[in-house]
Amino acid sequence: MILLTILAILIFTETTFLFIKALKTQKSTSNKRKVYVDTSALMDGRILRIAKTGFLGDNLIIPRSAIREMQLLADGKDSEKRSRARFGMEVANELERIVFCDTEILEDALDRTPVDERLIELAKSNHGTIITCDYNLQKVAETENIDVLNPNELATELKSEFMPGDEFKLKIISTGSNPKQGIGYLPEGTMVVVDNTANKIGKEVNVTFEKYIQTNSGRMMFAKLKRTITKTKASTTQSNRRQTRTRARGSHR
Repeated sequence: MILLTILAILIFTETTFLFIKALKTQKSTSNKRKVYVDTSALMDGRILRIAKTGFLGDNLIIPRSAIREMQLLADGKDSEKRSRARFGMEVANELERIVFCDTEILEDALDRTPVDERLIELAKSNHGTIITCDYNLQKVAETENIDVLNPNELATELKSEFMPGDEFKLKIISTGSNPKQGIGYLPEGTMVVVDNTANKIGKEVNVTFEKYIQTNSGRMMFAKLKRTITKTKASTTQSNRRQTRTRARGSHR
């Protein structure tokens, strides 16, 4: 009896979802943008969070060629790309369940045309927009007078500004152009260059913000390691002070 009740609730929930989705689909979509979704936006994942808030109430179109590209990456040897591609396919599935936007898997030709070129062709021929995290694709699209939505730019506009002296934790993941520099990234994608951290790759360190600089590919942050006095150093300093005081008393005697 309990099992039947649970099954009935699940069926009712799914039916309700499909009914709401159908009502959304029945509304006129002539005034909505056609937004073609790049693989980089799917594998980044923030598109899902944006869609869930209702701020992205457009017609999202995911070309089948983009899905195939992620499938190939998911079957590849690179473990990082494999996990990101699998995550991207999960995001694509979840987008189809968002009631605020209409998500369509477009059955485009699965030929040798690169996904970036296919997105440009689709957006240009259908007066559409592209959503991508790929800086190079964005620049090519802009030369073709195609509107581009970039989650990185949205995050930059919305994120809190750091002030000089602000402290935060950062994971160092690679070395910088200077042999002594380490590189990390903020959650929204901003690159952070930290001096004297090239030997701390894979570790999380406390850093102090210094300044931003603007580059062609976006903003870059510079920071330095937070200075800390270890207990051992502090106790050594105190011991030295006590010895100095003891010597001073002995000389007075």
